[in-house]
Amino acid sequence: MTQTKSGGRILCFGEMLLRFSPNQNELLLQSPALTARPGGAEANVAVALARFGAPAAMATVLPDNALGQAARDEVRRYGVDTAPIVFAPGRMGLYFLTPGAVRRPSEVLYDRAGSAFVERVADAFNWDALLDGYEWLHVSGVTPATGPNGSRAAVELVEAAVRKGVRVSYDGNFRGKLWEQWAGDPPATLGKMLAGAEIAFADDRDFALVLKTKFEDADPNARRRLAAAAAFKAFPRLQRIACTLRVQESVADQALSAVMLTRGPDDTVIETCAEALHMTGVVDRVGGGDAFASGVLFGLWSGWSDQEALDFGLAAAGLKHSVPGDFNLFTAAEVRAAMGDGGFDIRR
Repeated sequence: MTQTKSGGRILCFGEMLLRFSPNQNELLLQSPALTARPGGAEANVAVALARFGAPAAMATVLPDNALGQAARDEVRRYGVDTAPIVFAPGRMGLYFLTPGAVRRPSEVLYDRAGSAFVERVADAFNWDALLDGYEWLHVSGVTPATGPNGSRAAVELVEAAVRKGVRVSYDGNFRGKLWEQWAGDPPATLGKMLAGAEIAFADDRDFALVLKTKFEDADPNARRRLAAAAAFKAFPRLQRIACTLRVQESVADQALSAVMLTRGPDDTVIETCAEALHMTGVVDRVGGGDAFASGVLFGLWSGWSDQEALDFGLAAAGLKHSVPGDFNLFTAAEVRAAMGDGGFDIRR
């Protein structure tokens, strides 16, 4: 990896959740046991960035009770700055994950309506003050999907970042189940967030939704190039688009590759690709997209080339599939080691 001067502080903003999962290969409540782990898309990115060595902070609203404090403490133990977190009355957002097995896909059940974040996030922060001292802001499409308060907060925060010259990293993370629960406007809201983004972790489906169009081509690579060209035209601030490409033989046997599309001169699209990782015996894919985003963002923050950042992001995503829970807990050195040719012997 090219070693260059690293950038400034990175703020991640979104709802933290507690995730409950049954024992391995069981259905939800097939037996009484459930394992609780903290998570949430933006918290996943904050933890991964901190583990890589970047100065990452988490801004969210947590309930002022033992659950909220435990969630705060969990990200703090991995090096995330939790000073921006606000505690308020309310409940903790939850989600229940039933992991898939063989030909049965994983299933997510949300229980986050009325959480402290959902109810209070729109008025919990002074956006300009919150952004002071940060070079990057990382947000995702999950926050606006939580309801009117989340939509207002996400748009206002991104607009404040643009005013203050803070670079915006946006992860599409479309959550149809959440949008269906209220009368929101995903294309308009997500479009306002994309308008402020410098990098978007999104694919042709995300841009088709926001731009209210279709990218029709049998070749998925061609669809992504068409979507990138349309996105660069629609969003002048946008410089890079990155996404993973997944092929599944079963829940546990998958191949993951990645592509980055960069704005070139004269409206051209420059494509950078990372070769597929073939993964057998996947342990937990939840958080894999966040691991990818954090790896690419870390590479850009570090001043690496697009190819270096993309390769690092894909390697980070691959490692995430080997551990349970939402968080990717590997260091930058461990990710770089996974990119090498050292094989799978025990390291002694």
